[in-house]
Amino acid sequence: MAEYTLRLASWQEDSWALKRVREAVFIHEQGISVELEWDGLDPGCIHVLASDAMLHPIATARMLSDGTIGRMAVLKEWRRRGVGSALMERLLGEARYRQIPQVTLNAQAYVTDFYRKFSFEATGEAFIDAGIPHVKMVAKLKGRLDN
Repeated sequence: MAEYTLRLASWQEDSWALKRVREAVFIHEQGISVELEWDGLDPGCIHVLASDAMLHPIATARMLSDGTIGRMAVLKEWRRRGVGSALMERLLGEARYRQIPQVTLNAQAYVTDFYRKFSFEATGEAFIDAGIPHVKMVAKLKGRLDN
């Protein structure tokens, strides 16, 4: 059996799982306030959810219809195991499928090298969001990937 599975998720059906991961990473681990985390945009987003072999949620990310990627969260014990890369590949594939020409994200400054692996480039100066240094990054997409 695979170590984990990855799929598109629906906020309406899977919000409990998406929330569980984001609460663990952003609210409990990083100390981001509940009010900042739950911005009301989730129902209109494309969500990706990774689950372990027992179907427990382990990672998630979302993309707005304009190609803005955010809320990428991987539980601590699953980091450096390829889960984050799989999430990013799936979202970029979904953006290509939807013919979104450019995707953007606000990366926490300490993980910009991770996003550079996916052709993201920093634009502008670092800024503080929720008390954490961030950098805006952009990737121009080429071609269409049918997934």
